[in-house]
Amino acid sequence: MRMYAYVIRVGHDHSHTSTAPESASGKYLSRLAMALGIGVTFMAVEFIVAIATSSLALLSDAAHMATDVVGLSMALAAIMLAKRTVATHSRSFGYYRAEVLAALANAILLFAVAGYVLYEAIIRLGEPPDVPGVPVLIAGGAGLIANIVSFFLLRSGAEESLNVRGAYLEVLADLVGSVGVLVSALITITTGWLYADMIIGVAIGLWVLPRAYVLARGSLRILFQHSPDRLDVELISTTLEQLPGVADVHDLHIWTLTSGMEVASAHLAIAVGASPDEVLRSAQDVLAHDYQIEHATLQIEGEDTAKRCHELSW
Repeated sequence: MRMYAYVIRVGHDHSHTSTAPESASGKYLSRLAMALGIGVTFMAVEFIVAIATSSLALLSDAAHMATDVVGLSMALAAIMLAKRTVATHSRSFGYYRAEVLAALANAILLFAVAGYVLYEAIIRLGEPPDVPGVPVLIAGGAGLIANIVSFFLLRSGAEESLNVRGAYLEVLADLVGSVGVLVSALITITTGWLYADMIIGVAIGLWVLPRAYVLARGSLRILFQHSPDRLDVELISTTLEQLPGVADVHDLHIWTLTSGMEVASAHLAIAVGASPDEVLRSAQDVLAHDYQIEHATLQIEGEDTAKRCHELSW
C-alpha cells in the first residue's frame, strides 16, 4: 500500500496571500507599548528619589521597574521580529522563538535584581542610612499608580502569552514592591526605625524569586521542546488510535513553538481497506477541535510502510 504524507494547517487562511500566523503575544502589542511608556517615566522618578534619599526599598522597586523596561522592550522587539519575518526554507518557522528567549531573559534579570538587593542589604547591615520617609512615600505612591495601570493593561495577555506573562509578572512584582515602599516610608515617618527600609527592600527582592523561577521553567520547557503542560500526549495518542480506520499511532511529537502556537507530528498506520482521506479528516478534527493544535504534520501509512517505519525508528 502506498504511503501518504499530509500537512494540516488548522485555522489558517490558504489563499494566495501568504501571511504569518499571529502569535498570542502579537495581539497585545499596543498594550505592551503603553506599559513600556509608563515604566520608563516612573522608573526615572524612582531612581532619582532613591539615589537622593538612599532608600534601598525604593532602589529595589526602581530596579524591578528597570527590568520591566528592559523586559517590555525585549518583548516588543521579539513580537515585531516575529510579525515581520517571513518563513523561508532555512527558517521554516521564522523567528517566533525570539519571544520565548525574551521571556527567559526577563527571568534572568529578575534573579539578578534580587541578588543585587540582597548584596546591598548585607553591606548596609551594620550602618543603615537615615532614609527620609516623605519623598520615598510620594515616589512609591506614584510608582504604585503606574504599576496598577500597567497591571490591568497586561493581565488578559498573561493568560495567553508566555512573553506577555513575563512582563506581567514583573509589573506584578513592582506593584507589590510599591506597596512595600509605601509601608517602609510610613514606618520610617511614624517610628524613625532605620531598618524598615532595608528589611522591606530585601523582602521585595525575595518575593519575586519564585515567580522568576516559574517563568524561567516555562521558557526552558519550550526551548527544550517539551510537550505543553496543558496537553496529555498519551491521551492524544489514545484518542487518535481509537479513530475509525487507525490501526496504530507512533512517532507522536507535540511541542510549543511560542505561546499559543502548538506543533505536532505523528505517523498514523491505517487498517486494510481504510480510507486515508477519511482518517486524515478525523485526525484533523480531533487535533483542531479537541486540543487546539495550530500546526500538525500527519503521515498516513499502510501496513508495509508502518512495519518499515518501526524497523527504522530509534
